[in-house]
Amino acid sequence: MNIDSTRIRSLVAEHGAPLLMLSTRTAVAQYRSLQAALPGVLLHYALKPLPHPAVVSALKEIGGWFDLATNGEVDVVRGCGVDPERCIQTHPIKRDGDIRYTLDFGCKTFVFDNPYELPKFLPYKDKVELMMRLSFRNKEAQCDLSAKFGVQPAEAMELLRKAVGMGLKVRGLSFHAGSQLMNHYKYVEAVTTCRQIFNLAALEGIPLDTLDIGGGFPASYTESVMPIQQYCQPLAAELARLFPNVRLIAEPGRFISAPSMTLVASVMGKAERQGRMWYYLDDGLYGSYSGKLFDHADYKFAPLKKLEGKDCGPERLSVVSGPTCDSIDVIYRDIELPEMEVGDLVVSPTMGAYTWASATEFNFFPRTKVVAID
Repeated sequence: MNIDSTRIRSLVAEHGAPLLMLSTRTAVAQYRSLQAALPGVLLHYALKPLPHPAVVSALKEIGGWFDLATNGEVDVVRGCGVDPERCIQTHPIKRDGDIRYTLDFGCKTFVFDNPYELPKFLPYKDKVELMMRLSFRNKEAQCDLSAKFGVQPAEAMELLRKAVGMGLKVRGLSFHAGSQLMNHYKYVEAVTTCRQIFNLAALEGIPLDTLDIGGGFPASYTESVMPIQQYCQPLAAELARLFPNVRLIAEPGRFISAPSMTLVASVMGKAERQGRMWYYLDDGLYGSYSGKLFDHADYKFAPLKKLEGKDCGPERLSVVSGPTCDSIDVIYRDIELPEMEVGDLVVSPTMGAYTWASATEFNFFPRTKVVAID
């Protein structure tokens, strides 16, 4: 971990612990590196993993685009002064009020994936532009998002015909190959299928001009991942070959946000139980470590004094727990740690995706404070 311990201690002295340190410079750097790896693709930052105004504002300043899924996310981008024409709304299932709220903001691009959604758009058919989401099941992904959304490719033309037959304007296709996806060739497989559907649609006089390749680009947690330029190379090549003169969209979330936040928590208590040291932190599974449950992710973890190179003494088998009165709130079991004292600080990097966003205030422990550090 590259940690500035002096700054950490200064921020904790000012704001207290626990604390999430947010680097918008890191988010911008991640956005630009993915832009370079996918030339010609409009990157719409997906707010879901980290809907923080500081991130939105930083990406807005460099001409970023945005992917929204809820009225609350509409409120965030509106509050940051984002141009609604730089936004899309991609939740496949919506209420009438969600459509109206998004249209009132000025965003007109929506997604559908089944026939029951189509009548919802009829009152607004002169305003909305649609993309049809396809399902590509992927057990290799950390989170298989096609398990819940998307039409099967074999049924896509029937649904497309139905939408067009109802007088709705369908601009193109979208898909999500899976979150934290290590196998980059899954994108190539999906893009190839989308090209086939584009061709079938053209034969029936339905011109499609937009392809949304979703998100899923992986971040480095406890293990390193492939450099993004190398990761995207096969996908970029296929997009250039198969989809010239087509508007290309992506919805990166985790890749942008995950490296941008570091958690600093403190030891609020300790105990020895059945030969193991137990450490109780002021943040846990119901808080910033919620990603261990909801996102199936894991995070590096270390005492700050160890990162500072101090002599911490021998390590022993330990358990790290969160602060709530629930026994499920255990963050790490059987982890080797030097002995820590009450008040000691601990650090977990790469905590920007599906952590603060999915944290609760269970047991009335408040969500961890986020401090933008640049």
